[in-house]
Amino acid sequence: MSSRPVRVLVSVLTGAGLALAAPAAVPALASSAPAAAAGAKAADACYTWSGTLSEGASGEAVRQLQIRVAGYPGSGSQLSVDGQFGPATKAAVQRFQSAYGLPADGVAGAQTFAKIYELQDDDCTPANFSYDELNNCNSDWSGGKVDAATARANALVTMWKLQAMRHAMGDAPITVNGGFRSVACNSSVGGAANSRHMYGHAADLGAGSQGFCALAQAARNHGFTEILGPGYPGHDDHTHVAGGDGQFWSAPDCGI
Repeated sequence: MSSRPVRVLVSVLTGAGLALAAPAAVPALASSAPAAAAGAKAADACYTWSGTLSEGASGEAVRQLQIRVAGYPGSGSQLSVDGQFGPATKAAVQRFQSAYGLPADGVAGAQTFAKIYELQDDDCTPANFSYDELNNCNSDWSGGKVDAATARANALVTMWKLQAMRHAMGDAPITVNGGFRSVACNSSVGGAANSRHMYGHAADLGAGSQGFCALAQAARNHGFTEILGPGYPGHDDHTHVAGGDGQFWSAPDCGI
C-alpha cells in the first residue's frame, strides 16, 4: 500500500449552516472482510473480489465496488450504494477506469480490482484519507443522527469521493478540517440542526493548494449533493461537501 502523506488537520469545525431533511443513510460496511471464494488467492487485507462484475450482477461484491467508485457518478449525480449493478454503476466504473488509464468497458475485472487494491489501505479507506481526519469529534462515531456503524460507513463513502476528486485535481493533497459530528459536537460549533455532518456524509475542506472555489467546482463531478463555499453565509473560510438526499449547491463567489 502506498504511504499516506502528512496532512494539516484543523481542530475547529465549522457549521454547515443549512437545515435539511435527514439524508438516507448508506448501509453500514461490514466490520470484517468476507473470506475470498474457495480457491481464490487473497489479494487484499480489506476486501477481495473473487470474480468479474458486470451489469446485471448484485450482492455484497457489487456494493463494495460501488463504495470505491462512488466518486465517479457524473456531474450532478450521486451513485446509489445498493448492491445492484445497473447502468449508473457501469458508467461509474467506466469513469473510474478512464481516470486511471484502464480499458473503459464498464466491466470490473482483474485490472480494475488491482487498481482499487493499490488505492486502498487495510481498513478499506482510500490511501490518501483516514477515519481520524473524518472524525475530530470522538473516537467511536457515536451520538449522531444515525448509529455509529452507519455514520462510519457513510464517512467511508465520503472519503472515496474525496479520493476521486483528489485524483481529478492532479493528486495534490486535500486538507480535511473535519467530518462527522455528534449532536453535541454539532451544537458546540453552531452547526445547523439537521447538518449532514451528524450523518457522516460531510467534510469541511481547507483551501490547500487548490483554493476554496476550485474545490467547490470540482466537487460537482464527484457525487457531492451538498456544496457550500465562499459567498454562502458562514462558508468564506472553507468549502463544505456532503452526500445524502436532495441537492443544494451554493458558493456564489465561485459561480456555483
